[in-house]
Amino acid sequence: MSEKKNREEEISEQQEAAQPAECAEQTPAEEAESAAPQPDPELEKAKKEAAEYKDKWIRSVAEFENFRKRNAETRHTSYMEGRADVLLKVFPVGDNLERALLTCDENTKKGIEMVLRSFKALLEGEGIEEINPVGEEFDPQLCEAIMSEPAAEGVEPGYVKEVFLKGYKRGDKVLRFAQVKVTT
Repeated sequence: MSEKKNREEEISEQQEAAQPAECAEQTPAEEAESAAPQPDPELEKAKKEAAEYKDKWIRSVAEFENFRKRNAETRHTSYMEGRADVLLKVFPVGDNLERALLTCDENTKKGIEMVLRSFKALLEGEGIEEINPVGEEFDPQLCEAIMSEPAAEGVEPGYVKEVFLKGYKRGDKVLRFAQVKVTT
């Protein structure tokens, strides 16, 4: 009997030894899962906060860049409008020079023409164009109708017949509207 007990104990020990061996046999994925440390909640929280701060930083940089561009554009626009205000005060000088050409003698006319060429070169250097729409269709975006006249035979109504005061524009912006007579 003692031999039987010994034999049972041996079998029992073998089975116990075999069980952990069977459990120890795991796939590499299972081993990696069990071997990998569990994520630290504080570390995950810190990573989220870092991502939020990075996002806020990127947005702040973008906002500042947009502000800088808007500010530069505003300064440029203000500067150009200031220059336009000064030029508005100079336009009557050109008008008077052109009127003077109509009533002066030959020697004076040459001098006035030289000054008028300088005046026109100044305007051209500033990118300013004259608005002189004689014979063109009336455009309220460029002209101001101060008189009207019935259209003659064969002439369509709505065309500029005469310009009393030249207009000026820089690019698409009208600095002074041309004052005109329009056929009706």
